[in-house]
Amino acid sequence: MAALLRSRLTDWTFVVPVLAVLILMVTWGRSLPGPVIVVVAVLLGGAVLAAVHHAEVVAHRVGEPYGSLVLAVAVTVIEVALIVTLMISGPEKTQSLARDTVFAAVMITCNGILGLSLLLGALRRRVAVFNPEGTGGALATVITLATLSLVIPSFTTARPGPEFSPAQLVFAAVASLALYGLFVLVQTGRHRDYFLPVDSRGKVIETEEHAKPPTTRAAMVSLVLLLVALVAVVGDAKTVSPTIEAGVAAANLPHAFVGVIIALLVLLPETLAAARAARRDRVQTSLNLALGSAMASIGLTIPAIAIASIWLDGPLLLGLGGTQLTLLALTAVTAVLTVVPGRANVLQGGVHLVLMAAFVFLAASP
Repeated sequence: MAALLRSRLTDWTFVVPVLAVLILMVTWGRSLPGPVIVVVAVLLGGAVLAAVHHAEVVAHRVGEPYGSLVLAVAVTVIEVALIVTLMISGPEKTQSLARDTVFAAVMITCNGILGLSLLLGALRRRVAVFNPEGTGGALATVITLATLSLVIPSFTTARPGPEFSPAQLVFAAVASLALYGLFVLVQTGRHRDYFLPVDSRGKVIETEEHAKPPTTRAAMVSLVLLLVALVAVVGDAKTVSPTIEAGVAAANLPHAFVGVIIALLVLLPETLAAARAARRDRVQTSLNLALGSAMASIGLTIPAIAIASIWLDGPLLLGLGGTQLTLLALTAVTAVLTVVPGRANVLQGGVHLVLMAAFVFLAASP
């Protein structure tokens, strides 16, 4: 036992998340000087890398597609907590925070993570191969959830502005939960093979060949440390958010760009995990992470915000503007064309990365 404790105390993937949480507890709610902000930012980056490591340990133990769900759901649950916390702390500036964050998550996952995964997979084998049946079903669910939650409010007439009436919000929340739950049942149940990595001939790769799975005890320790690291990522991101807001204001950028920056930070663990999977020729695992994260971000965030809106002051703006609607529609069409063949080259990866760049640029310069 003593030897195990000593090994843990010298393991950076154990030490960094604990230190990041400790500094979060010390600095929470305080105005921080520049040097402390730098320390928090460094520990934030370390917690991101530790989260990726522990997510991969858990994923290796439970196998696909369950492993992809672990990181996607964990990140999204804490993302929801961050959104609600920020909305409570500053309601006058955060009426559209849920919309901006969810939309940013969809664009980052469906363009940034997906495009990077395809590009890395194609560079490795010239053509990235994945299962179009599972990936297509996941994409259809993401598009439906995004349309119900982010597009429809721009066209409803029950309330002025891009917001739902209470009844409409309840319907959107229930529909989001139902679709997400149905997808999880399909992914982990009767059509589990649709979401497993495939080789160049399209045959399912059931097991990893290069390493033995970790023990159950090691996987449970990594699961706990994953949650600790994710709490540190989101909490420390919120701690440095005033500095980010000040920087955004000094750069004369829209306030909504703060949500984009925080979404990028929160989704960084999934981005790194997906990139590593693609480099190991597990493109399907990368796509599971990308689309599963987008789906969880909508399917869990909207119901949580619907419940939180009971106590929150002010309107809840969910409908997208014209530029955002155009980007979402272009992303949906491009993703469908990418997914249908079950094979992609560097061109498809590059197209999605350009769409990601366009989203970031237009968020900074609307």
